[in-house]
Amino acid sequence: MTTIICRNLATGINGHTITSDINLDVTPGTMTALTGPSGCGKTTLLHAIGLLQTPAAGTLTIDGIDATGWNQRQRRRFWRDKAAFILQDYGIMDEETVGFNVSMRLNALGLAVGGDRRRIRNALRLTGLASRADETASHLSGGEKQRLGIARAIYKNASVILADEPTASLDAGNRANIIRLLRERAAQGAAVILATHDPVLVDACDHVYQVAPSS
Repeated sequence: MTTIICRNLATGINGHTITSDINLDVTPGTMTALTGPSGCGKTTLLHAIGLLQTPAAGTLTIDGIDATGWNQRQRRRFWRDKAAFILQDYGIMDEETVGFNVSMRLNALGLAVGGDRRRIRNALRLTGLASRADETASHLSGGEKQRLGIARAIYKNASVILADEPTASLDAGNRANIIRLLRERAAQGAAVILATHDPVLVDACDHVYQVAPSS
C-alpha cells in the first residue's frame, strides 16, 4: 500500500502559481476529498499528487521517497505499478472494447484483449459491467464510463486511485454506485484522492482538504 505526503507543495501553470503551502498526508485505506470553489486549483493539485504535473515548489514523497523531481521513466513506473486515474475525460479509448479498456493490453498476436481474463471478468462483474465486455466503449453512458475507470483500478489492484469529479453530472443512483465502489477500494487498502465539489461524496470521505487558491 502507498502513502503520499505533501509538504509546502505549490502548483502552477505557465509560471503562474495556482496553489501554495499544501501540507497533506494521504494514507492507505482512506478516502481524501480535495474541495473548494471552481477555479481554486483542485484538479491541478490532484494532477501534481498523481505526478501528472511537476510541483512548482515544495516536496512530495511516496512511501518515504522524494518523488518531486522524478524523471519521466520514474513517473511512468509509478503510473504502471501503483496508480489509477479516473479523470473527467474518463481516459477511456472509445474505439476499443470495454474489456480492452480494463487491461489496456492486447494478446501476443495483437488480435484480442490481453491480460488476465479472469481478473478482467471479475473487475467488470464488481462494477456491474460484466455483460458489456465485448462492446465498444463508446456505447457506454457517462456513469458507465466512470465505473469502467474503477474497473481498471480494480484490475491493476492500484494502491493509489486519483479521481477528478467522479460523480459530476450523475443521477443519484449512479452517484451512490460510484461512491460504494470507491469506498470498497479504500477498504481494500487503496489511498483514494478525489477532487470534488459534491457534498454527498465529500461526506463519504475520511478526510477533507480545503484547497485555497494562491493569493
